[in-house]
Amino acid sequence: MAIRQSELPIDTVSPFANCKLGREKYANILTSILQSNPEGFVLSINNKWGTGKTTFVKMWRQLLKNQGYYTVYFNAWENDFEDSPLTALMAELKTVTKQPTEQRFKTLIKSAAILSKNVAPALAKAIAEKYIKTEVLKSSIEGATTGFLEIFETQIDEYSKKKKSIKDFQGSLFDFIDSTTDEKPLVFIVDELDRCRPNYAVSILEQIKHFFSVEKIVFVLSIDKVQLGNAVRGVYGSDNIDADEYLRRFIDLEYSIPEPDNGVFFKYLYEKLRFDEFFQSAERIRFLELRGEKERFLSICELLFTKSIISLRQQERIFTISRLVLRSFPNNHYVIPEIFIFLSYLKIAHFSFYESLKQKKLTMEKLQVEFKSIVDNLITESSIKDLVWLEVYLINFYNNYYFEPNNRKNRLLQYDQLSGKNLLKLNSVIDIHETGLFLSIFENLSKGRGTEDISLSYFINKLELLENLA
Repeated sequence: MAIRQSELPIDTVSPFANCKLGREKYANILTSILQSNPEGFVLSINNKWGTGKTTFVKMWRQLLKNQGYYTVYFNAWENDFEDSPLTALMAELKTVTKQPTEQRFKTLIKSAAILSKNVAPALAKAIAEKYIKTEVLKSSIEGATTGFLEIFETQIDEYSKKKKSIKDFQGSLFDFIDSTTDEKPLVFIVDELDRCRPNYAVSILEQIKHFFSVEKIVFVLSIDKVQLGNAVRGVYGSDNIDADEYLRRFIDLEYSIPEPDNGVFFKYLYEKLRFDEFFQSAERIRFLELRGEKERFLSICELLFTKSIISLRQQERIFTISRLVLRSFPNNHYVIPEIFIFLSYLKIAHFSFYESLKQKKLTMEKLQVEFKSIVDNLITESSIKDLVWLEVYLINFYNNYYFEPNNRKNRLLQYDQLSGKNLLKLNSVIDIHETGLFLSIFENLSKGRGTEDISLSYFINKLELLENLA
C-alpha cells in the first residue's frame, strides 16, 4: 500500500464520476454564475485546508473544459520559488495560446516586459519594506539619491510610465483573451495561495487586482481565508489590520463548499484503501472471534467521523496510517478495532493526549477526564454502549501498560469475597446513570480469550512503527 495517496483520478468525460462527496451540484452552481457574469470577476472558494478544495477545483476545471471554457490552473504554492508572480502568471496564460493568437500573445509578452520593468519592482519593493528594518538595507534597494528635486522629477516620469504600462498591458491582455476564448470568459484558477510565502501570496493578489483586472477573465482563488488573512497581517506587520476588509478589495464573490453528508467520506476511504483485504481475508475470518471486526471498525468510525470536528485531510491521514499499520498484525492476532482506530484518531486529532498515554503521564482519573472531553459531543442514547466499551478498553489496556498485567492487585476489577460480587475501583464517566453496563463489560472482558491482559503498548508499538510490517 502506498503511504502517499495518489490524486483522485478525474474522468475527462464525467469529471465528478469518482467524487464520493456529491459535489458536482456545487460545480454546476458556480458554472451558472460564470454564465451569468461573462464580463469577468474574482471568485474565492473559501474552505479550510484539508477539505478537498484542490480536488474540487480540478474536477470543476475539467467540467468547464468540456463545456467549451478555456481554463488555466496555477498552483501558487508549487511556484512560489519564482520571485516574480507576473512571470509565473504569464507562463500559465501561455498554455491557452492557439496558433491564430500567437502574435497577440507575443504582443502581450512585450507589454508584460515593459510592465515588469516599470511597475512590478515597485510592488515588490513595497512588500519587501515590510520586512526590511534598517535604513542601510533600504538605501541599497532604492539606490543612492543626489537630491530631493531630482528624486521628485524622476518619480513624476516614473508615474507616467507606470500608468501607461498598466494600460497597455491590460489592453493587450484583453485583446489576447477576447481572440482566444470567443464569447466565454477565461477561467484562471489560483490554488494553494494561502500556503505560499506571505509576501508572494500578497504580491499575487496585488498583481491580479492591478494588472489582470480586465473583462472576460474570471479568477478563482481556492483559499483558506483565515490562513490567507494571517499572511496579510504578517506582510503588513500588524495584527490590527482588518484582513477581511483587505481581501474584499480583491474578491468580488465568496463561495464555500458545503460539508459532505455525515459518514460519506470515511466509507469512501474504507473502500479506497481496501480494508476488506485485511478484515475480510480468508485467513482471518476462519477464526470465529475475529469475524465481527469489520462491523465493529465501521461502527466506531461512524461515531468518530460523523460528529467530531475533523477535516477530510485528517480523516485521510488517520485511515492511511491505520491501513499501513494493519500490516503488522498477524492473521491470527486480535486487532480490537475500536481501540485501534481510536488511538489512530488520537494520534492525528488529539496528539497531546496520545503522547500522554504513550509516556504514561496520566493517572486513571485524568485519563477518564480527557477521554470524556474528547467524546462528550458523541454521547447519545444510541451511542452510550459503544462509548462505554471504548472507555473500558482504553482504561483497561492503559492500566496494563502502566502496571504489570499479571499483577493481580492492580487489576481494576476485583472479586469481593464478602459480597460474592465483582467490584470496580472506578466508575464510568460515560454511563453516569450507573446502569451496570460499565461493570458488565469489564466482566465480559475478563471472560474473553486473552483480551483482558492486552497492554496499550501492543497498539502503540505498531502505531509508532516499532514493529515490522508484513
